[in-house]
Amino acid sequence: MAKRRKGWFARALRTLLLVLAAWAAVTVLAVVAMRWIDPPTTAFMLRDRIGGLFDEDHQFRHEWRDWDEISKYAALAVVAAEDQQFPSHHGFDFKQIDKALADRERGRRVRGASTISQQVAKNLFLWPGQSWFRKGLEAGITVLIELAWPKRRILEVYLNVAEFGRGTWGVQAASRRFFRKDASRLTAAEAALLAAVLPSPRRYRADAPGPYVRKRQAWIQRQMAALGGPAYLAGFD
Repeated sequence: MAKRRKGWFARALRTLLLVLAAWAAVTVLAVVAMRWIDPPTTAFMLRDRIGGLFDEDHQFRHEWRDWDEISKYAALAVVAAEDQQFPSHHGFDFKQIDKALADRERGRRVRGASTISQQVAKNLFLWPGQSWFRKGLEAGITVLIELAWPKRRILEVYLNVAEFGRGTWGVQAASRRFFRKDASRLTAAEAALLAAVLPSPRRYRADAPGPYVRKRQAWIQRQMAALGGPAYLAGFD
C-alpha cells in the first residue's frame, strides 16, 4: 500500500511539473511574440466577457490603437499617475515596495506598488488576487516582458489593455465612451482624468468624477508638467 501511494505521488508530481513546464514554455513564446503581435485579448478581458454573459446591460468595449495613434498626453498621464520610475527601473520599483511593506507593518492603508510592467504581466496572463503564488508568477512574467520588450512597447500595450471603467478596456474605448473622440485627440486634462481612475476603475468614474477623482486629476496634471510634458516621452521613440 505504501509503495502504491509513493508511486501515485511520484506520477502526480511528474504530471504537475510537466504542466508547469508546458505553461512556462507557452508563456515565454507568447511574451516574445507579443513584442510584435498585438494581443487580441487578456485574461482580465476574458473574465469580463464571461461575466457579461449573465448581465444583459453589460457592454464590452475595446479597440486597439498603435502608439502613434494615441495622444502623448495619455502615455504621459499614466506614467505620472502610476509609475514615475518607469523609464529607469527593470520591472520593479523597490522603493515603492519598501514603502508598501512599511505601511502594512504600521497598520496603514497599503498603497499600490505595482509598476506598469507588472500590471501588463498581470492583465495579460493572470487573475486578480494577492496570493504569493500569483505574485511569484507575476514577477517572473514581468522579468520576461522587460527582457523582451522595449519600454515603448510595454507602455503601448498597457494603454491598450488597462481597464478605465466597467466594460471599458484600453484608452481608445475610454476616449470614445467618455469624450466622444479618438485617443489621438485627448487633451492633457482628459488624459489625466482617465489616469485618475486607474487605481479602481469600477469604483471611480471618469464620466462622473467626484472630489477625489478631480483632486487626483489635478495632481496628475502637475506631475505631467513636472516631468517635462510630452517631450519626456521622446526617449521611448
